[in-house]
Amino acid sequence: MRDVNTFSFDSLRCVGFGYKPADLHRWGPGVRDLYAFHYIISGKGYYMVNKVCHHLQAGESFLIFPDTEVYYYPEEQDPWEYVWVEFRGDEAKELIDLTTLSVKCPVTQPLSPECPIEWKNLYHISEAYRINRFEIERSSARLRLLLSYYIEYFPKNQSSVTFDYVKATKHFIKSNYWRTELMISDIIQHVNIDRTYLFRLFKQATDQSVHQYLTAYRIKKACDLLYHSDLEIKIVAYSVGYADPLYFSKIFKRITGTTPTQYRIERILNQNCLSSSE
Repeated sequence: MRDVNTFSFDSLRCVGFGYKPADLHRWGPGVRDLYAFHYIISGKGYYMVNKVCHHLQAGESFLIFPDTEVYYYPEEQDPWEYVWVEFRGDEAKELIDLTTLSVKCPVTQPLSPECPIEWKNLYHISEAYRINRFEIERSSARLRLLLSYYIEYFPKNQSSVTFDYVKATKHFIKSNYWRTELMISDIIQHVNIDRTYLFRLFKQATDQSVHQYLTAYRIKKACDLLYHSDLEIKIVAYSVGYADPLYFSKIFKRITGTTPTQYRIERILNQNCLSSSE
């Protein structure tokens, strides 16, 4: 077993990984305070959770959920060999929820032999017992890669796919809103689904069109710059994706009810009022 230094971000971090050869080792009954994925390389074994026993074999995975009583052990005649990885963090549940795995269904089925993924290799998260900060970031990236394949090959349902398209659209906008040449067609090309289908999904999820969301996000970022900096209006406009400051001012007033200059003056007045009251 290799313990991974916990000097990582709380959102998602690997806390251990390892390999277990074919023997009669068993664990439990007991509970853990983290998530633990196991992938069976060969042999067979049993995984019991909530008094339900799952008989598992090579090519299948099982997941231990936090604070859930479990018991797992090998089949005596053909003991399993497996790799495992332990992880925790605020994002862990969100990512697992995108898969078919749950406390009621904590196992996966074998994939087709044509599947190109070498699952056991994905479980090798880190290469050092004591790791530096750059190695922590690499282990986090490898863990995300592993989980991404579970999300891809064992997707929960169509709603998770819908969520992914909407989330991908939002993420692309948040990463590219500053581009003055950004077009709605660029967003559609990035998400890579039918235009009408994306628009319907996005409207259902946000009650906004993609264009409305982009505009609202740009104006929100402009408000932040106007409030927290002394940049010229034309620089603020360009920084949030508007090459024409006059057009930016028009859109800003339509969204906020005030011009960028008036917004900044009100910010200064509010700051003065707060200072005088102290």
